[in-house]
Amino acid sequence: MDTKTFSQYFDHSLLRASATHSDFEAFCKEGLKYNVKMLAINPAAVVFCKQQVKGHPINIGAAIGFPLGQMTLETKIFETKDAIQKGVDEIDYVIDIVELKSQNYKHIEKEMKSIVAICQENDIISKVIFENCYLTEDEKKRLCDISNRVKPDFIKTSTGFGTGGATVADVKLMRAEADASIKIKASGGIKTLDDALQLIEAGAERIGTSSTVAIIENFVKTC
Repeated sequence: MDTKTFSQYFDHSLLRASATHSDFEAFCKEGLKYNVKMLAINPAAVVFCKQQVKGHPINIGAAIGFPLGQMTLETKIFETKDAIQKGVDEIDYVIDIVELKSQNYKHIEKEMKSIVAICQENDIISKVIFENCYLTEDEKKRLCDISNRVKPDFIKTSTGFGTGGATVADVKLMRAEADASIKIKASGGIKTLDDALQLIEAGAERIGTSSTVAIIENFVKTC
């Protein structure tokens, strides 16, 4: 794998609450320099970051219902539509974990259908965040089963704000349970080149991390 191909696995993220405009400006420059696939941000930063990367083939992604997923469906729908109106190319939304834990699978499917449909209507990439650190194996499989019916573009391991992040075991489980048309995004706690390579080998087609620069620079050193 060459550096250009490797860098396209990355969703470079800046999601911390204390980030300033200067931080976002530097972040966008990093994304362009290292040729990443997407810049992952909270919705309030979308317009600013779109201006920073104008004219460049790099996606902007908004985190919806982030990081807890404990918004009403109506709120998530509005947040999704608003982010799309402001120019995002990708949507990563967090499922309602309370409803999943309560075995309200109809709500989970309705939520997923609603948000994925909005994305499909607007030619936007959709990603469903499971937050696996809080889930049982059966719950992860249930979510994969619902995803197989709804067909989001990606299912995703984690927000990076939970008690745990991406694991090789989770990526392998999701890859085994999900339809081949659904891609896997690994995110949360991915700090090293070895982490990223193991997750890609397990089946991840996107890597979400704030450690993008260090990982890609280490990759270049090994080439």
